[in-house]
Amino acid sequence: MSGVIVKQSRPGCLIQILWFVLVGWWAGQLWIAVAWFLAATVIGIPLAVAMFNKLPDIIALRGSDTYRVTYHGRHAVISETPQHSFLLRALWYLLVGWWLTGVWVELGYVLCATVIGLPVGFWMFDRVPAVLSLRR
Repeated sequence: MSGVIVKQSRPGCLIQILWFVLVGWWAGQLWIAVAWFLAATVIGIPLAVAMFNKLPDIIALRGSDTYRVTYHGRHAVISETPQHSFLLRALWYLLVGWWLTGVWVELGYVLCATVIGLPVGFWMFDRVPAVLSLRR
């Protein structure tokens, strides 16, 4: 038997919204600009990908870790969620991920500008690592 556990160490909804309104909206845009610059330098791509993976934390304090749990009798073995192959993730990044991430994040910002779209915008920020490089 196996399952997936998402460990979330997020502050409450009100704190996340206050963070976004006071800090996240401008810090997130600055973070994105620096990450895009690093991605354009080719040698900075690994750091850019790491920065995009941290984007949910910067924008709305929404980081989470996903683990796979496999049970062997009474013992549980916890491991990170397996990723797609490096080649597939690299091809996705080069062909789709780099430009789709830009569109995705800006659409998330537009949704966050409307009160009713805020939950969907935050959800989109949570999905940035998957959009960028198929990270699970």
